[in-house]
Amino acid sequence: MVDQFQIRSFIGMRSDDWADVGFHRHATLEISLLMEGRGIFEWRERKIALQAGNVVIVPARMDHRFEGAGHNRYGVLHLEHIPPAIGKLLQRLAKADRPAVFALSRLDKDRFERLFREWLRLQASPLKEKLRAHLSWAEVLILFLLEHMQTDQQALTITKAADYIRENLQHGVQMSDLAVLTGFSETGFRRLFEHMYHMSPKRYQQQCRMSEAKWLLSSSEKEIAEIAGQLGFSRLHSFSQWFKRAEGVSPTEWRKLQQVHFG
Repeated sequence: MVDQFQIRSFIGMRSDDWADVGFHRHATLEISLLMEGRGIFEWRERKIALQAGNVVIVPARMDHRFEGAGHNRYGVLHLEHIPPAIGKLLQRLAKADRPAVFALSRLDKDRFERLFREWLRLQASPLKEKLRAHLSWAEVLILFLLEHMQTDQQALTITKAADYIRENLQHGVQMSDLAVLTGFSETGFRRLFEHMYHMSPKRYQQQCRMSEAKWLLSSSEKEIAEIAGQLGFSRLHSFSQWFKRAEGVSPTEWRKLQQVHFG
């Protein structure tokens, strides 16, 4: 089964209104991300309006059809002869007898699109371990969807606030501003945010700041002071103290521990 695994991928684009002619089916499991535009997905039981960020999973041999309004871009994956390990992950995304439609936040959609484009580049390259690479990338793409998918429209609204926090790490979190952004009361917003992320918006910001700090320290040669400023710390000393309280070592020491020494 593993040796027979096949994965086909492409980006489909249309610049005008379009619609599939009737229902159709295929032997592969399909995963489609609407990268840009609006559309409709329909199967025998239901019709669903789509917007950018929606992901549709269509089980193999299931009748379905798509429509598009205006300019559309879809990132499409077709999987065939799926091995058990990947099949188990897919079972957590969709049932075998019905399609699934969920959404990614704006930032997560952009991240998945970059990941998908990198996969397309790899797919077009000559590979020494083709099957292994295809299996690994299929698993990475599916795991990303599992980590970031939202099935509830209310939850998707809350992700707007999470995206705002991630894009504005240099600023403080104002609960009133985030509540206005999502259209909830401050109490309702806090309750829903903590239900989704299992932490307060303030704690979420601190977690995102730490993740960004570690990424910048390990992947760039930026000065510590520049990183501190980028994360909203006006003083290097404040950043160093904050980092050391969380990690037990200073940012400079942490960076040194990540480096590989040769010789």
